Amino acid sequence: MVLGLLLCGVAVVALLHYFSLGQVLAERTRQVHALDTAAYSGAVVQSRALNLLALSNRAMVGHHLAMGHLVTLASWAQLGGHQAQQRLRANPPAFLIGMLFGVNHGTAYAASSAAHGLQREAMQSGQLGQRFIQHESRVHDTLAVVQSQVVSTLAGTREAAIKAVLNRYYPNAQYDLTITAPPVGQWLERRAAPSLHPFMQQIAGGYGFLQERNHTARNAWLVSPRCPTKRHQLRRRGNTVLDSSGRWEAADTQSYHALRSNRWIGCYFREYAMGWGWLASRSTSKLSAPHVNNPPDNFSSQDFWRWVADATNWDIFTGQDNPMANSRAVASRVVWPTRGYASYFDVRPLLPGVGEGVGQLFKSSHSGCFRFSVELQRVGYDNLRYTVSSAAESYFERPTPREDGRYEQANLFNPYWLARQGPVSGGL
Repeated sequence: MVLGLLLCGVAVVALLHYFSLGQVLAERTRQVHALDTAAYSGAVVQSRALNLLALSNRAMVGHHLAMGHLVTLASWAQLGGHQAQQRLRANPPAFLIGMLFGVNHGTAYAASSAAHGLQREAMQSGQLGQRFIQHESRVHDTLAVVQSQVVSTLAGTREAAIKAVLNRYYPNAQYDLTITAPPVGQWLERRAAPSLHPFMQQIAGGYGFLQERNHTARNAWLVSPRCPTKRHQLRRRGNTVLDSSGRWEAADTQSYHALRSNRWIGCYFREYAMGWGWLASRSTSKLSAPHVNNPPDNFSSQDFWRWVADATNWDIFTGQDNPMANSRAVASRVVWPTRGYASYFDVRPLLPGVGEGVGQLFKSSHSGCFRFSVELQRVGYDNLRYTVSSAAESYFERPTPREDGRYEQANLFNPYWLARQGPVSGGL
């Protein structure tokens, strides 16, 4: 009887012990689940912030491309408006262009009458100029500001997300939370504006509208026995340039070069400027093509070739430019002031020997992982203090391999940042 009571007592004690142990394990497991969920939520917020930075960088590139297209359109608008004026003055006449260079060129020149006054749209107060101002404002006053705010608040936003999840598990917020993460500036950096230039040049190279616009048409028959291989020429010249500071400029000209000859200089080209336009980014910009600053309005008082010899160094024998049209473009240029590139954020490359002291919290941009760890302490069942740890990370991974087969390092130009749990040193 006594032995039976003793055995029952031992069984009750063992049952109570195992019950208490089970409660401790349940409390700890719940705390682990809560912290893992919170850490993953923090990584999701962190990844979303990185993707937002990537999308804003892509938006910057898109706005810069749009600005390049607007600058080119403005140059074309000037060309069209001035060509309409020349067409109305019949200088040269449309029928002559059609007879010498074909019906397509003649029809296009005749149709330019519809572009009369179009150069007003290229003014800073015109539609194109206003759209340009809006795009530049989006880059400098919106996207650049948003990037700074995202980076400056990233750590706080991540912590707020973690605490929001923990507060759902523990409404009274009676816990101690420690977040260990490298400073944001250790894995993200603000890049100087000109560093975007090589990438922008590469992207702009894929748009034919921004490339050189050069074409020369020639008449088919003999013009002068003195130079039997030469012909009248219709030269279309144009280009759009992006300098290293992110400022776009564009120039477009078209001229009829009539082949002339005399006993003093032989065969030469007499240029008749048909259309011109130059959109500059600075008042101090200089056109690299041959030109003069104050061309005469006409040559009624002096022969063209004599004026060229006296006032310029133009090549009117074998040259391929439109120097007279260039001079008209310089005289009527339009300036759109611009701030160029804006600074932006990107992944900081890990230099050799830098970052080892951070341990597993920081991985290089080659691995594309930005990890942080969290530790949660709270008093729970049986008045015991429970301590658990977790870790999570943002990592860069393309959804599909690159078509060129190359490996893409982590960057803030593609929004391929995801979140996942990370290993915890030493276990739970």
